[in-house]
Amino acid sequence: MAAWGLAGTAVVAAAAAYGAAWVGERKAQRLVEVQVAPVAIREDPASIAHGKYLYESRGCMECHGAGGGGKQVIDDPGGLRVRAPDLTRANPAIAAYQPVDWVRSIRHGVAPSLRPLLVMPSEDYNRLSDEDLGALVGYLRSLPAAMGAPAEITMPWLVRALYGVGVVQDAASKIDHSLPAQAAMVPEPTPRYGAYVANVCLGCHGPAFRGGKIPGAPPDWPAAADLRPVPGGAMARYGEPAAFIEMMRSGKRPDGSTLSRVMPFDSFGRMNDTELTALYLFLAGLPQR
Repeated sequence: MAAWGLAGTAVVAAAAAYGAAWVGERKAQRLVEVQVAPVAIREDPASIAHGKYLYESRGCMECHGAGGGGKQVIDDPGGLRVRAPDLTRANPAIAAYQPVDWVRSIRHGVAPSLRPLLVMPSEDYNRLSDEDLGALVGYLRSLPAAMGAPAEITMPWLVRALYGVGVVQDAASKIDHSLPAQAAMVPEPTPRYGAYVANVCLGCHGPAFRGGKIPGAPPDWPAAADLRPVPGGAMARYGEPAAFIEMMRSGKRPDGSTLSRVMPFDSFGRMNDTELTALYLFLAGLPQR
């Protein structure tokens, strides 16, 4: 009888898991209606240069490549595969983008079709000011055509199930779409500006910067660090901005050991000293609770 009970429990658990995976499939096809106003696309030389800086220093090139042509981001033996799309005009889907589509995708995590962009970490970019977003889009529109490859996402049934029950969420589910656009920010080495820069950390380190296992990531990925100034936390090693900046540029701790292989140091290390100092001051001032 016990064996029958265990078998029955296993069947129920399997049915629940596959049911959750089905819900995940349905959730991925839902329509997300958001009110989106276009931003002014800034295509003068200075703005394009600033957009290039943002593209390279905010993690965009980690997934989409240095030239915006897209690349394989995840190819996990467990079945999770993600290829970021070509963002140049060679991709027919991108070539059809209107200004409002760029805003909807980058700031809200929603495709022109109104379906959620499943892997795009738009929570990191939702608070970009209109000025910064306009410069970023201006740079993307200036890129020479690449190969035109579309996005490719394959999720194993377990990830689909976790997505179905809300353990794994898309950015459109996390974002408060009713927030007004962030006012233009003047770059300065202050905690206030650091809070603006730190938005790029949200996708992995969470809204409270506590870190932990990244939902939906491959199982061999390390947990994201706790960025609060707590004993044993990452910031406890850095008593001054210079040490923090050196870590962000080198990818190494003060003792010379290498940090997480999934942390995008190649991008974040390109932030200038003003932004990295501001980020340090913000993180160092986070509440410890």
